[in-house]
Amino acid sequence: MTDNYFVQKGASAKLTLPFNGEPQEFYFLLLPKATMLPIAAAVEPLRIANQVTNTELYRWYVMTPDGHPIRCSNGMTITADMPMGPLNGDALGFVCAGVEPQHAASDQVLNWLRRERRFGRTIGGICTGAFALAQAGLLGDERFTLHWENQPGFVERFPDLLPSPKIFEISNKLMTCGGGNAATDMMLTLIEQQHGKQLAIIVADMCLHVRTGGQTTPQKSNYAVAIGSRNQRLLNALQLMQESIEEPLSIAQLCDELDISRRQLERLFSRYLNQSPMHVYFDMRLSHAFALMNETSMSVTEIALASGFNSATHFSRQFKRKFGASPHFFRKGWS
Repeated sequence: MTDNYFVQKGASAKLTLPFNGEPQEFYFLLLPKATMLPIAAAVEPLRIANQVTNTELYRWYVMTPDGHPIRCSNGMTITADMPMGPLNGDALGFVCAGVEPQHAASDQVLNWLRRERRFGRTIGGICTGAFALAQAGLLGDERFTLHWENQPGFVERFPDLLPSPKIFEISNKLMTCGGGNAATDMMLTLIEQQHGKQLAIIVADMCLHVRTGGQTTPQKSNYAVAIGSRNQRLLNALQLMQESIEEPLSIAQLCDELDISRRQLERLFSRYLNQSPMHVYFDMRLSHAFALMNETSMSVTEIALASGFNSATHFSRQFKRKFGASPHFFRKGWS
């Protein structure tokens, strides 16, 4: 690649930035069915930072395990710059995954990740890349995250590892983000750390991206935003339900925990959600089961138990009612 590839002309926004060092290199290792949005969201801030400063601050390369093009989760194909190989000096390496991440990383990929960590490289995961990092044994006690939709399946597979609910995490030599536009926020933070806040602001504006509260921002809207209410008792009830999926609480237990009468609880749910507490709770558990069905190889019986159902038959019947197919047919349709 030529320098012109990394430094493009024509940006209306300009920033003079004194810099005479070596460009920071990024290597993005794409796994089968990687999600394209966070890959682009990670690369574009680097390109724009070079463009607005007219300086080669960053270089970026796409790798695949064998150097062949990779098909993303949306069916589009990305051509690799090179096969997976040793990283240069202070380069940053990110493993990018997406759909079915539990099957995406080969032994070759896992060995590559372990080797680069042994050589002191900073390694990261984008979207569901944390699955490969966990399989390679690189997460340990570090803070990390992955897309919220994939977290239930991840926790079932790696019960000793607890992902963060934040949009991204930067911890020592580990960087992870939840996918989507979270990759842009992570890169803007790196740009600000390396070249200052003014450049990060300009790059965000060029991306038409409103920056979040940074690393502390949660991936999902809180319950108050989602339901359009700040009623604390209702929010506490929803949070308690979410925390008690595998061993569901009865209405009486919920009321005891919340110090509220059954009638008050039912009125709250009827007023704000137009549903009964048990109906909302039931849907939470089925949504949890749906995530496990998608992201794990757990049996239907195991998923039923992990979602608070004592009977696999009852679970299957309710799953079909909500999602239009039995668990067995649902899984067969994705195989």
